[in-house]
Amino acid sequence: MKKKAAIRPYRSLAALGKSGSTTRVLNLSFVADTAGHLPEYHDRPFFRAPQLNRSLVLKHRLRPDDPEMLDGGRGTATKVVVPLDPGNLAAGGASFLIGQTGWLELLEQIADARDESVHDRRLLECLDTLPSFDPFLLREHLGRLGFRPADCYFAISPGDREQMRLFVQAEIGRLIERAFGGGGSGSQRASTAKLVDIMLAADVDERLDPLRLTLRLEPKSYREGIFSWKGFLYYKWSLASLLDHLQEVMRGIGRLQTNERPAPEAAAFLEGARGRIQKSIQSRCRDVSLGLQTYDEAYSGLIDRGDAIVFRDFLLSAPGLFLELGERIGMISHVATYWRYRFPPGAPLRASSDEVVAIFKDFEAHLANPTLYLAA
Repeated sequence: MKKKAAIRPYRSLAALGKSGSTTRVLNLSFVADTAGHLPEYHDRPFFRAPQLNRSLVLKHRLRPDDPEMLDGGRGTATKVVVPLDPGNLAAGGASFLIGQTGWLELLEQIADARDESVHDRRLLECLDTLPSFDPFLLREHLGRLGFRPADCYFAISPGDREQMRLFVQAEIGRLIERAFGGGGSGSQRASTAKLVDIMLAADVDERLDPLRLTLRLEPKSYREGIFSWKGFLYYKWSLASLLDHLQEVMRGIGRLQTNERPAPEAAAFLEGARGRIQKSIQSRCRDVSLGLQTYDEAYSGLIDRGDAIVFRDFLLSAPGLFLELGERIGMISHVATYWRYRFPPGAPLRASSDEVVAIFKDFEAHLANPTLYLAA
């Protein structure tokens, strides 16, 4: 007998709704509030069903009562939360997992028309395959599959922009000084900081025209070039911000103890998995570093030799690298984020043998050989 579709309640969304999108949360409610006045927001929506276009899509670690809702063994799933009242996220929402029993019937209830349902189903299934929702990986992957929502759906979140500011200022300060003139005075540094804020904002601003001229970008290519540049800066910052924590994770994996003596089969798995996970983390970090070297070389040519054309051409042709970089960053970010949540600083490195096995299996699955960019 076919199980009846069930949609679950979701408590207050107020905290999630204020933060913008992250690598784990695609916050379309925030996009609606901040960019809903733009014509492009309505002309090229993310989802066609209005309710879905104000939803929150989350990478969700499965709870013990979740797996029965899904086919196959999975450590994480993609959850869709539809606010009950778009104007009051504190009212909570209703949620379902992509792939759960009856989810297609739920989608048909949300969509107003069949073409909306078919389009949004394909898009949700695409989102379910992604390791993260970083805006650069997301835009490139969706574009290759024929989905082209407006650029306002791919803005860097306010929280990430705040954390990136000093990093980007140090990265591109010399170029901005060359493009806009001035030296290293306090006023020039303040001007550089303002220009970095403009560059990291969602909209391309005419105040950056001197930078466009330095890069010899035509106006129609300028938006793509700046988006691509922000992508590489985003991945460089992401890797730099993760490295120290990943070192702690690798040490912690080596020291993590079980509360009880594990069964022989579990003990054998844990003994081998510790080293495999540590090596996989190192390998994925090395992959990202190598991928970013091409950007560093092109940027060095611009700074050291004034080779603007090579850098410009690199920016316009490089977004394909976002599949590779984004997938690998998503892998190691998942490991770092979950470890920080489960074993915060000062917490004992102990758990039941069943939980440790589950954590290690999840980490191994997420760190497995990337496939997105190979299939593109």
